[in-house]
Amino acid sequence: MQRLLEPSKMMNIECLPNEMAHMPVATKKVPSKALSPRMSILAVDPNSSHRGSSSYENPKPRYTFEKPDTSGWKLSDFELKSTLGTGSFGRVRVAHRKGSDEYYAIKCLKKREIIKMKQQQHLRQEKAILMELCHPFIVNMMCSFQDEKKVYFVLEFVVGGEVFTHLRSAGRFPNDVAKFYHAELVLVFEYLHSLDVIYRDLKPENLLLDNKGHLKLTDFGFAKKVPNRTFTLCGTPEYLAPEMIQSKGHGKAVDWWTMGVLLYEFIAGYPPFYDNTPFRIYEKILSGRLKFPNWFDGRARDLVKGLLQTDYTKRLGALKGGAADVKNHPYFHGANWDKLYARHYPAPIPVKVKSAGDTSNFGKFPDSPVDRTPTLTPVQQAEFREF
Repeated sequence: MQRLLEPSKMMNIECLPNEMAHMPVATKKVPSKALSPRMSILAVDPNSSHRGSSSYENPKPRYTFEKPDTSGWKLSDFELKSTLGTGSFGRVRVAHRKGSDEYYAIKCLKKREIIKMKQQQHLRQEKAILMELCHPFIVNMMCSFQDEKKVYFVLEFVVGGEVFTHLRSAGRFPNDVAKFYHAELVLVFEYLHSLDVIYRDLKPENLLLDNKGHLKLTDFGFAKKVPNRTFTLCGTPEYLAPEMIQSKGHGKAVDWWTMGVLLYEFIAGYPPFYDNTPFRIYEKILSGRLKFPNWFDGRARDLVKGLLQTDYTKRLGALKGGAADVKNHPYFHGANWDKLYARHYPAPIPVKVKSAGDTSNFGKFPDSPVDRTPTLTPVQQAEFREF
């Protein structure tokens, strides 16, 4: 899915906590394109069917959130309101569930576009993964349904907007803010990898803030169940792991690489590997050379180096200890992971919310044009029987 917020809607730095507002803005000159929203890429190897065993153990379930009974839900139960964002196959709209005070985000996907791009299996895979997940720092999916022309995913509505917007408004995050959100994501990837799910598209544009300022990972379009390795090239150029660029096959280690890129971008204000073309970006990634600005915290620097190991067999998070190696890094010294999971600590970025259906933290989008495309054939409709 494309970026949800426009630059004109960025929040002022005064909206952030005092310690953030008084931080000096990065003085290193960075090409403006490096700070622009980034598109994800996808290239599929049709011969990838590799299987293996996982070295990750299932953590004990501690999240008490329960998905509602959605067995009878249908499109007519919702009042579709403004658009939150647009993508290749449709758009995401906030929706009020009639007869309740509940608001959801409904992903409206055009069947004809899905067929045109040959993404039917891809969409089935995304639905299966989302329906399995339930985590405090993930945008949880409630159900799906369809009509003659569209498939609908009903998701949690996360009111705080993109982390991308807050990061670009602030210039960069203070170390403690970066640490807080990075720690919440460590718990996300520990959970995903315990289920053999790799995410593969981490970036600030795919992180939302809820009404309390806590992080929520969204857009599982590139997520995949991979017990061992897969060979699909996908993601965002600045965040691609070396083994993915080299088509060597990749697994859970790619997510820990992206965690290194993200922590660097949080603290520096720009990604560690940037150039004007994807090819030059890939060259820099494969070189593995890192340059840190002088304000970069020493322990954060050490963690980034561990996560950005070009050899994935030596990469922190991908070793025998898995996510525990990241959690035990000195950067997170003193962290109480159970309290973090329980959202015990107040989030460092306040979110202004007027009501449950408030969309003021998102950009404005024009209404969708009337769909005048012909109805699908019965054979085409059969492709969507699982929705």
